[in-house]
Amino acid sequence: MMLNPITMQIATDKYIRLALEEDINSEDVSTNSVMPAYKKGEVKLICKEDGIIAGLPVFERVFKILDENTEVEFFVKDGDAVKKGDLMAVITGDIRVLLSGERTALNYLQRMSGIATYTRSVVKLLEGSKTTLLDTRKTTPCMRIFEKYAVKVGGGTNHRYNLSDGVMLKDNHIGAAGGVKEAVAAAKAYAPFVRKIEVETENLDMVKEAVEAGADIIMLDNMTPDEMAEAIRIIDGRAETECSGNMTKENIARITKLGVDYVSSGALTHSAPILDISLKHLKPIE
Repeated sequence: MMLNPITMQIATDKYIRLALEEDINSEDVSTNSVMPAYKKGEVKLICKEDGIIAGLPVFERVFKILDENTEVEFFVKDGDAVKKGDLMAVITGDIRVLLSGERTALNYLQRMSGIATYTRSVVKLLEGSKTTLLDTRKTTPCMRIFEKYAVKVGGGTNHRYNLSDGVMLKDNHIGAAGGVKEAVAAAKAYAPFVRKIEVETENLDMVKEAVEAGADIIMLDNMTPDEMAEAIRIIDGRAETECSGNMTKENIARITKLGVDYVSSGALTHSAPILDISLKHLKPIE
């Protein structure tokens, strides 16, 4: 998921274009009213609160799609800690492009930086433990590639990207198959042997059944710390462990001493506030 500029452009251009089409239906009436013809200008990208910056290539691409001649000079890079008042970039080009692309570019950058900032704060809570922080598929529709990239920038790790990416047998899969044992057996018969099989469990009986069925990863979902500790004892290294369920910055520290391999948190992508960033001081230049 840590995409280089070429693969990021290939993977994300279609979504950026849709976002621009959403914001510019036929024309930007406000901009065309005050700037009916080409005029070169520049505008400054200013950070308005402390955080971790993520999404600068996407921010730049918005303006490049509108006009390839737009120039962006960055003074920071993705993953950098930024402070309130920092000048992060200067964007130069057609003033009409700077005005029309402003909101879409900022929407991506604010959202992605907010996720990276929140993720970094949770990662710090897990320092010193063996537990790896994972994201989930609880992402904004058509924003997953951006949001999961931001998690990586913040220091987290991506869980499966989509339904084609791995086998995870959740409560409804287990119910459809008739039980944990049956679901795991069906997955082993159908899925390629190179795929790991993860099973979501809600109680210790399900944990025992998942171990006996040969699950590769056992998710401990919405269990108390005592239940998770007992589950880890039962598993005894025969499968990797992941805890999940309402794992937020406020309560995630309670699992650091359990020795669980992974903790997955939907809050990284569905509850992170945006980072306040603005484009300011637009002015014409020669």
